[in-house]
Amino acid sequence: MRLLVVEDEKKLNELITKKLKKEYYGVDSCFDGEEAVRYVEGTEYDAIILDIMLPKLDGFEVIKRIRAKKNKVPILLLTARDNIDDKVKGLDYGADDYLVKPFDFNELSARIRAVVRRKYGNSSNKLIIGDLVIDSSEKSVTRAGKKIDLTGKEYEVLEYLVQSKNRILSRDQI
Repeated sequence: MRLLVVEDEKKLNELITKKLKKEYYGVDSCFDGEEAVRYVEGTEYDAIILDIMLPKLDGFEVIKRIRAKKNKVPILLLTARDNIDDKVKGLDYGADDYLVKPFDFNELSARIRAVVRRKYGNSSNKLIIGDLVIDSSEKSVTRAGKKIDLTGKEYEVLEYLVQSKNRILSRDQI
């Protein structure tokens, strides 16, 4: 699963990216709005974690540009702006969720799983194909009740392939 983290505070960006990679996500990160738009134009993401207060283009403008291209990638706003007007504006522009800083990383992870579940039309964190069960909250795989040990990259590829069923994927996407 591929995520984009857009956060101009370098240490926070690095911390979020590092923690998400430990959860076996493929993560790209950038530090300003213009760069975020370029990343989205060149790569297909499963979700974007986006700050509002960014240099060059703010998060609201980033959302508008992404949605203007008919891109339906889930966007989770992660920002210090906590007033209702900003929340309403972000959601009305096309964000799928809104989380205020400071935040708990477990909550961020749960919200990422929720927006990605909705993207792929799943109602739970478990993807089931026959006797194969992929649990995205536990990052575990079982077949016929037996645990299958996978590396982080193997898990990431398997989850992506299962979530992309009925779609032709290019080598670059995989």
